[in-house]
Amino acid sequence: MAYAHDYLNAVLHRARDGMPPLGFQPDWADAPRQTKLYRGLDIIELPVTSAGVPESDALLRDAFSPPAKGGSAGFTLDLLSGMLLESYGRLSRRIEINANDDLDKIQSYSSAKFSRGTASGGGLYPVSIYWVAGPSAPVPPGVYYYSSPHHGLQRLLSGDVSGQVAEALAAGGEPAVDTDQFMLLGLKFWQNAFKYNSFSYHATTMDIGTVTQSWRQWSGARGLDIRPAFWFDEPRLGELIGVRPDDEGIFAVVPLAWAGTRLPRPAATVPTRSSVTHTDEERSRTVLQFETLQAIHTDTLTGAGLRPDAQTLEAARALPPRVAERIPLEPAEFGEVSLGDALRGRRSSFGGFSSVRALSRGELGSLLTAAERGAALPCDLSPAADQGLGLVKFCVFVNHVEGIEPGSYEYDPKQSALAPVKTGSCGTFLQRNYFLNNYNVEQAAAVIVPVIRGDAVIDAVGPRGYRLINALTGAVAQALYTSAAGLGIGCGAALGFDNISYMEELGLTETREMPLLMLMIGHERGGHAGCRFENG
Repeated sequence: MAYAHDYLNAVLHRARDGMPPLGFQPDWADAPRQTKLYRGLDIIELPVTSAGVPESDALLRDAFSPPAKGGSAGFTLDLLSGMLLESYGRLSRRIEINANDDLDKIQSYSSAKFSRGTASGGGLYPVSIYWVAGPSAPVPPGVYYYSSPHHGLQRLLSGDVSGQVAEALAAGGEPAVDTDQFMLLGLKFWQNAFKYNSFSYHATTMDIGTVTQSWRQWSGARGLDIRPAFWFDEPRLGELIGVRPDDEGIFAVVPLAWAGTRLPRPAATVPTRSSVTHTDEERSRTVLQFETLQAIHTDTLTGAGLRPDAQTLEAARALPPRVAERIPLEPAEFGEVSLGDALRGRRSSFGGFSSVRALSRGELGSLLTAAERGAALPCDLSPAADQGLGLVKFCVFVNHVEGIEPGSYEYDPKQSALAPVKTGSCGTFLQRNYFLNNYNVEQAAAVIVPVIRGDAVIDAVGPRGYRLINALTGAVAQALYTSAAGLGIGCGAALGFDNISYMEELGLTETREMPLLMLMIGHERGGHAGCRFENG
């Protein structure tokens, strides 16, 4: 049996049994940077408008629709710059009095919190973004690292190595791609493991989903298509980037259609292997490795270059709601909200929920629609370029929603309706089974819980399916955060809950449908104390 089953089971029981090493405490004074530092390499500034913001009339509602035919011809440097800035760039510095546990740190500039359009587990942002630019790019061909503090690029390697990426994709079974531009997403484990140790792999693999979902929203609103690949020759790409597999993995490859690029299919011959020789400078004096983390990473490398057929996931598809009764929700409505404003306004509520103003049926319906579209993130296993995998179901705990009795429900996306599971107040259950102090869960209007048949996915596609499970969960979180910000509704994602209690309460134990994230939504108290400094 794949070790991924054991790791997933340990995550589910973390609230009850903990995960090794038990009693671990992070050394904050020796914490790593929230970005890689390639000292001595020049920064190539990416273009922005005079106002410091990419020009955009893209709307939030367009981010949740399939890319329109006849949209943009492809990415340009301006478009790539805009997508990077509004997804992973540092948009503003925020200091806010809330219920989170970092108020004693964020006043100091060395521990400052910078908001980004994309959510991240623990706000640690461990994803490394690389651009492999081929000859069609407006920059010299090579490998570039995106430096988010500078909103710029650092060239790590000169020369066209886009063919090596195409070959790595082809090794996984990906058809030859008609582009020579690729984005690679890596995870430097220590950037998150210093705080979350063995559990960090669970949190960081969701970050791959939040980033790819941000890019899908941003590009889709402009008529461009993003489809990440999760199966490819990962050791080869790790060698190309110059990272050790124990330190950093390459978790996704995103081919970019480039404006004006009409390249023939890559040659079948294997090009000369190249490798980045520059290394980033680690801030921490002591870097630890965790046996459990290394074990799950090694297991998910199994079969990296053997992409399974999409049909193998049929046995793991989400199960329909169990009862026939339906409580209809109002149609989704996102209005004329700018997608850029929604990304820049994205934040976590941290104790700000208030039951004084209930959520409307229309607001809940819109947020569930966004979550469902987030779960439909197309990838290299999708049967078609614009189709999701159908692996995610949504359960909803209702506390304060107009016209809907408190209780637990399952969401039926085909009818945009809720199916009752259990009636009665669930606020006490939710608060009792949340083991941090930074959210008042009973005051949230509702808690949306994406559930996936995790064991069935791993059985269907192998250990690498664990990464797929978490990427989809992260994509849901990002879609919900963005839509909530655009609608002026508070939102907060959390991993610190008793997963097993949720399975028991929702009747999911026998079907092995696994709740891996809780997403709290609701209106907030007004009058937040704090300050916000916009970059640019």
